[in-house]
Amino acid sequence: MLLTSRNAQDIGAPLASLQALDWLNFFLAALLTGFGPFVAVYLADRGWSPESIGFVLTASGLAGLISQIPAGEIIDLVSSRRMLIGAGTAAVTLALLIFALRPDFPSVLTASVIQGLAGSLLGPAVAAVSLGLVGHDALAERLGRNQRFASIGSLATAAVLGVAGYLLTTQAIFLVAAALWLPLLAVLVRIRSADIHFGRSCGAPDHHAKDPPRTSRAALLKDHRLVTFAACLFLFQLANASLLPQIAQTLVQVHGHASSPIMSAMIVGPQIIVALLAPWVGRTAASAGRRPLLIIGLAAVPIRAALFLLMPGPALLIAIQLLDGLSGATLGVLTALVIADLTGGTGRFNLAQGLVGALSGVGASLSTSISGVVVEKFGQAAGLSSVLAVGLIAVAIAVAFMPETKPATPAAETPERNVHAVVAGGQTP
Repeated sequence: MLLTSRNAQDIGAPLASLQALDWLNFFLAALLTGFGPFVAVYLADRGWSPESIGFVLTASGLAGLISQIPAGEIIDLVSSRRMLIGAGTAAVTLALLIFALRPDFPSVLTASVIQGLAGSLLGPAVAAVSLGLVGHDALAERLGRNQRFASIGSLATAAVLGVAGYLLTTQAIFLVAAALWLPLLAVLVRIRSADIHFGRSCGAPDHHAKDPPRTSRAALLKDHRLVTFAACLFLFQLANASLLPQIAQTLVQVHGHASSPIMSAMIVGPQIIVALLAPWVGRTAASAGRRPLLIIGLAAVPIRAALFLLMPGPALLIAIQLLDGLSGATLGVLTALVIADLTGGTGRFNLAQGLVGALSGVGASLSTSISGVVVEKFGQAAGLSSVLAVGLIAVAIAVAFMPETKPATPAAETPERNVHAVVAGGQTP
């Protein structure tokens, strides 16, 4: 459809906001890349014991886990989602600076908790801004773009931080990561608050007031579709989170020092797949529905576990691990999208994100502990077999009980919706 000059002027503000949202996802992922494996390397380089490193990482995970539901409630209620993202990223930046400048145990523990609390807020807040900008009809493709920019940001920054740590010091990793807050803030302010529809961003599309009507919190738990979806993600994380660590242990035992580049390829490869597939997932979810993609994403875990059981060579291990990118692309897009489908009109979109995120986090937290016990008592094959079994249960539940959540009849087209659909599917990098 050709746009007149007046139409082009009308979409100028939303287009600018959505382009800024692209880069917000890029820099947010880049900022958070400073944590994760880099923390363990840095603290080990400072002489920390494995027990102390494990304790602070666990503290960060627990802080993020227990704050998921309160964070969702806050996002639903606070009128300025940009302010929440700004505050959350400022907290992450503060944590990075503490890591770099005060690497003593009390300071690092405090920084880890700060990072965990802020991390539980940022992802759902970006999803809320996305929904508020484009509306439900264009959300699938928008989430695909979000996922692509986030994956590219993670990959690019991991390379930069790795070089900084090698050429300078491991301390430089956190200082460079903290500096990324400045460009992040610059793109955040380019998202116009007037373009973010408050009611849409919390699942109350017909209300732009700061306090739209909301269903009761208990009503979320009575929706069997939401409960089924959360159970599928819980089981997925229970299986998936321990899969790569199990393979890593075997690689170290079999290949020794040569396992490091293999593991790097197994981490980077799926991120490239996510960056390539995420926009396609968004478009397919919008046209063909959510359920087939959900089943595909869940099924990738038992397939990987079954193939890993065959214990192929390093090249095949890397190829098999690429299936993790398929799970990342599909579930990365579908999680917020399906929740938006199920909470439309409730005003509880972000609280539901918190509920599902908390349950997923519990599954991931239990995964490595349970698999560790199984592997220690029964061996590596038993550990992979347990992952295979749990993954198959998740797929079976999705096939048997999870309905299609894509609205059967699209809402009537409006000029505003047409505009948002155009900018949601704009140019990709």
